[in-house]
Amino acid sequence: MFFKQLATKESSLSYFFGCGSLGKAVAVDVVAGDEEWFIEEAKKANVTISHVIDTHVHADHYSGGRALAKLAGAKYCLHESDADVVKFDFTPLTDNETIEAGNVVIKVLHTPGHTMDSVCLLVTDKRRSEQPWFVITGDTLFVGSAGRPDLAGREQAMAGMLFDSLHAKLLTLPDETEIFPGHQAGSVCGAGISGKPSSTIGFEKRFNPGLHINSKDEFVRFLTSDIPPRPAEMNKMVAANIAA
Repeated sequence: MFFKQLATKESSLSYFFGCGSLGKAVAVDVVAGDEEWFIEEAKKANVTISHVIDTHVHADHYSGGRALAKLAGAKYCLHESDADVVKFDFTPLTDNETIEAGNVVIKVLHTPGHTMDSVCLLVTDKRRSEQPWFVITGDTLFVGSAGRPDLAGREQAMAGMLFDSLHAKLLTLPDETEIFPGHQAGSVCGAGISGKPSSTIGFEKRFNPGLHINSKDEFVRFLTSDIPPRPAEMNKMVAANIAA
């Protein structure tokens, strides 16, 4: 298995990984302008990009996902709930479905809270172990923080959903599971995000302040008490990311 993390615009983190021996790869949360980087990395690794996935419709940057999928002849994927939102065709992702890229298996976890369509991607390298190795958490869980719940204008309800997603889908994973988030320090997608671009479930359980709270009501109060300013040009970015 190969794995690359790309630190890009707006403190965003993108991912490119797959199975070198069987020549299949997946790109996640591609930022507009970075498409050629993924094409060049695919050439270097001698792999074909089969899937391009956005973990949600982004509000803080322009997505390059569709453009890369077109260049690579790949499937462009969003959670199935976006069928009522976006104005183009895409490959819908469903909760608990699996995607195979050679010996790499990706399990889709629907984790609403930051947005209704948010997904995390639980990744296993079958040549190494049947146990999942890492999870790409998008804007659901950051290093030191969790996703802001207010972008849909229903922060109380969304914060409650995020609590459920964290406790039912992510915190049940083995402590050694690595996490790779969608942003690092400097992003407005969460308060107090660390500058370290990866962590583990176990470390976050111990040191992420939001994960110490076991009461949903207390978590909602905590998460909604310190919400950063909205992303600059948020409405323009969302409109562009859902436009035909």
